[in-house]
Amino acid sequence: MSLQISVIGSGDATPEAIRLAEEVGRELGRRGVTVVTGGLFGVMEAASRGAKEAGGITIGIIPGSNPAEANPYVDIPICTGIGYARNVIVVRSGRAVIAIAGAFGTLSEIAHALGDDIPVIGLNTWAFSRNGQKDENMILAMNPADAVEKALDAARKRDQASPVSGAKG
Repeated sequence: MSLQISVIGSGDATPEAIRLAEEVGRELGRRGVTVVTGGLFGVMEAASRGAKEAGGITIGIIPGSNPAEANPYVDIPICTGIGYARNVIVVRSGRAVIAIAGAFGTLSEIAHALGDDIPVIGLNTWAFSRNGQKDENMILAMNPADAVEKALDAARKRDQASPVSGAKG
């Protein structure tokens, strides 16, 4: 079974976010990592496209009940019929999460991941403070290759810490 990394970000993304997501997807695909996204457009489509161009496999956890809603680069559409509640499934399906730019849906995914001790690598995305202090739970990346390297490292560390299937996170 291939390692799965979730890539999250806005469906209405800027050209820069699209470029970053496509590079992240391409790098993950080159490394044989399965890319999990929310299956729609913007960052999700760009990451899937990059992964497919590099020969990778893509999974799209879509909000609706029709697999045709998925972007054309999704190999395996998972129809949830649960709208934004699917965000939990998107982040829990990866051993680490790469967040690229993003709106409030991305913010909710980041929060779910961090709350479940799933490593989040941020690339031009949200910044956090808690009680007036900078929150350093998210791992920041400088570029797509750095994001992928940090995600793979975090996933390996996570697997070493809790190799038992079904463990929290």
